[in-house]
Amino acid sequence: MANDELEGNTLNVYAYVVHAAKPVGTRDVTRGANLSSTSVASRHLQKLEDMGLIEKTEYGDYILKEKTNINGYLWVGRNLVPRLMLYSLFFLGAFAAELTIILLSALLNGFAVQISFYFLTGMTGVAMTLFLLEGIALYRKFNPKPVERGDKGG
Repeated sequence: MANDELEGNTLNVYAYVVHAAKPVGTRDVTRGANLSSTSVASRHLQKLEDMGLIEKTEYGDYILKEKTNINGYLWVGRNLVPRLMLYSLFFLGAFAAELTIILLSALLNGFAVQISFYFLTGMTGVAMTLFLLEGIALYRKFNPKPVERGDKGG
């Protein structure tokens, strides 16, 4: 089931809960999803609970109930991976094939590559790079780093 309501901070909170793979409290979510306050985290957690995606434990923490499809993303384990990254892999394969053809033309006499092929190879490289950079930016946005607890005493 694709969820159109999952966007912005709500999606960020959902991705954090999935990635944590353990019960999380509102303070954990506030830190891990980079939210401004625990009340904001609580509001988004309540919204996710109302959607049936997470549930509250008897201790007041939240755990994943259902992993749902999100438009433009794929789940790889507990990570939300933008489809743009997969598109960049397609262009990486095409780019590698084109570079192989250019390399073979340089090594084999009598096998010439037209100038337009060099242009095509350059465009493939640019497309691969753009898809990869955009995919990485989206990946970082919705796959938060684990939060270190500063409760070591002192």
